[in-house]
Amino acid sequence: MSSLLRLATAGSVDDGKSTLVGRLLYDTKSVLADQLDAVQRASVDKGLSTPDLSLLVDGLRSEREQGITIDVAYRYFATPNRSFVLADTPGHVQYTRNTVTGASTAQLAVLLVDARKGVVEQTKRHAAVLALLGVPHLVLAVNKVDLIGYDEEAFTVIAKEFTAHATSLGYAERAVLAIPVSALHGDNVATRSENTPWYQGPTLLEHLETVPVTDDPHRAAFRFPVQYVIRPRTPEYPDYRGYAGQIASGIVRPGDEVVVLPQGLRSSVERIDTPSGPLEEASAGMSVTLLLSDELDIARGDLLAAAGAHTPTVTDEFDATLCWLSTKPLTPGARVLVKHGTRTVQALVERLKSRFDEQTLATVDDLDSLELNEIASVRLRLSEEIPVDDYGHNPRTGAFLVIDPASGDTLAAGLVGERFTALGA
Repeated sequence: MSSLLRLATAGSVDDGKSTLVGRLLYDTKSVLADQLDAVQRASVDKGLSTPDLSLLVDGLRSEREQGITIDVAYRYFATPNRSFVLADTPGHVQYTRNTVTGASTAQLAVLLVDARKGVVEQTKRHAAVLALLGVPHLVLAVNKVDLIGYDEEAFTVIAKEFTAHATSLGYAERAVLAIPVSALHGDNVATRSENTPWYQGPTLLEHLETVPVTDDPHRAAFRFPVQYVIRPRTPEYPDYRGYAGQIASGIVRPGDEVVVLPQGLRSSVERIDTPSGPLEEASAGMSVTLLLSDELDIARGDLLAAAGAHTPTVTDEFDATLCWLSTKPLTPGARVLVKHGTRTVQALVERLKSRFDEQTLATVDDLDSLELNEIASVRLRLSEEIPVDDYGHNPRTGAFLVIDPASGDTLAAGLVGERFTALGA
């Protein structure tokens, strides 16, 4: 069975991101014949001699009319070596929040730049967001190299500048790769280009097929947010008490010792139930019902975790990094809801500690407010204790949402811990 790679794309407007994604789908034969026919007809109507592959991914009418991607869309394709889930995210600055959504589960990000423009402000902003989210691998696709005559020197200057910026964000050089591509003509996307004999690295698709998947949620410690308590109370199942939910991370087997948080109670897994029957093992992403060997008072919102030295911290106050997603500014003293796993609690924003400047990699302290798309370190105080992991240790249980208690709108994506220190700020 081939492995799975989750990746995200990002870049500025008009860098050719939609064309690159369309090229990947086309070159991996992941496009249906009727889709390709529709694209070819639309391309002819536009007066083009070759198919406009960006039409394969700019599916919304408003996207096609504006020529930009405005929402996150997930694309699926595969090669004999690996399967891929691609989050295609917008490039415009006003949609930075969509990039956070798309990149939140990515193991690799492809960041595009126009070879004529090089690294721009939005490139640095996206790289900072990707670093904050802990995306382990970065690819800089220097697109439209055909428009600079496949100039090696120009590519080298861009690659060096971006690599320096990425390493200042905490990336190791081996985790960053720059590739000269032309999405329009297919240079170095799926096949090696004769126009860049000076480039000795892999094509984009070769790199996607071979990059090691390092943040496998199966390898993290076991975490299971309880979604629902099942108690049929029928003659057939008089004493059945099961805890249903989706495994956030790790692996669980019958006999494993677990701790119930925030209470701190301990028990062991007696059985793993599914609609298809019991299992001897279940892993991250699977929805199961767990039966424990002890009768405990467990409810929705509680967390079952592997018993050991690295259990989550139970607290009602913590520092966090927020990416603010709302047009309504955040101010100190604001009352919000924090949704962590299956538990939602009231919270108070005690302090806006500092804002991260993704261009200078510096911080601005003691803020009066936090605006749309800004990233800041804050102090939150909760109405009750919850079990949390530092995002750097376990992203699945180190992430949360901030919600408007009046409207129910999502206000921010939150990461437990001060992530700025990881970026050298």
